[in-house]
Amino acid sequence: MASFSQPLSLSSASLSTLRKSLYASNANSKTSSFSFLSPLPPIPNPSSKSQAPNVFPAPLDRRRRHQHGRHPPSRLKNGETLYGIFLLTFSPTIAEIAGHAGYDFAVVDMEHGHGGISSALPCLHALAATNTAAILRLPESSAAWAKKALDLGPQGIMFPMIDNPKLARKAVSYCRFPPNGVRGSAHTIIRASDYGIDEGYLSNYEEELLIMCQVESEEGVKKIDEISSVDGVDCVQMGPTDLSASMGYLWDPGHKKVKEALRGAEKAVLKGGEAYLSGFAMPHDGAAELRRRGYHMVAGAVDIGLFRNAAVEDVRKFKVRLEEEQESDEEKENGKVPAEEKYWSE
Repeated sequence: MASFSQPLSLSSASLSTLRKSLYASNANSKTSSFSFLSPLPPIPNPSSKSQAPNVFPAPLDRRRRHQHGRHPPSRLKNGETLYGIFLLTFSPTIAEIAGHAGYDFAVVDMEHGHGGISSALPCLHALAATNTAAILRLPESSAAWAKKALDLGPQGIMFPMIDNPKLARKAVSYCRFPPNGVRGSAHTIIRASDYGIDEGYLSNYEEELLIMCQVESEEGVKKIDEISSVDGVDCVQMGPTDLSASMGYLWDPGHKKVKEALRGAEKAVLKGGEAYLSGFAMPHDGAAELRRRGYHMVAGAVDIGLFRNAAVEDVRKFKVRLEEEQESDEEKENGKVPAEEKYWSE
């Protein structure tokens, strides 16, 4: 067999003959046109005597290529508690750092962050590189937003402001292909199916996708048992800040009445046993406390908040140090010599 490492040289006559033969072949073919939406052609069976063995390996199954850790549904079923972060900067670098830091999942927030679908994609690339589950938080619960988000191939999707079971059923339908839902189908060319290379996508996508419904209003809390029992809702994301606002206590999620409503909603979800609880740690309600109350998904940080706190603290420490040095200079002028600080390795 000729080596592919050597350049192929053809005469002009040979090229002409080749072009004619290809033209004739295409003209006589019953399938002369190829649709970009068509699935990949079937791979020949090497065991068949009528076909030559396929020299290219079959595409690896998605569940083997993507590690188990990236699919929250399977980890939740195993009883794990997942710890995550919200990303509002839409920085792929920050997303990658979050993945390397060890977060189990990252919520790319299109509801309160400045970015949309195009800005979210690089973050998904970065999270995939660190084998970290990516959840896309939609700015609104609609079929159009859900379709574009799901085509990117996140491991989870979060719908905001789900106040009743009807809205929950709609949210689930946005994630399902007909006849089980209304999601538009372009599965042979989207990132979610590895651009059509993942032949098992249609068989696996429902069980691998985490559908999260945010309950963050007084109305939603009253109907949370019905919401959490909707078929297809995997997780109920509690929203204490919006809940407090809807109850008339803006930015007071620690108010007694808000806490009572939240605790009642949590118990209703746990009693139903159909969906997992997800929430965000607050200064008055930490991650460990949420886990103790039965939450299986807890987010404890926001990228903007982490940087803000670090930046404010860095400036504060500098100013404190500056004041100390000024005091030290004054003491030197008065004849007082402060003890010299030793280097850490001395």
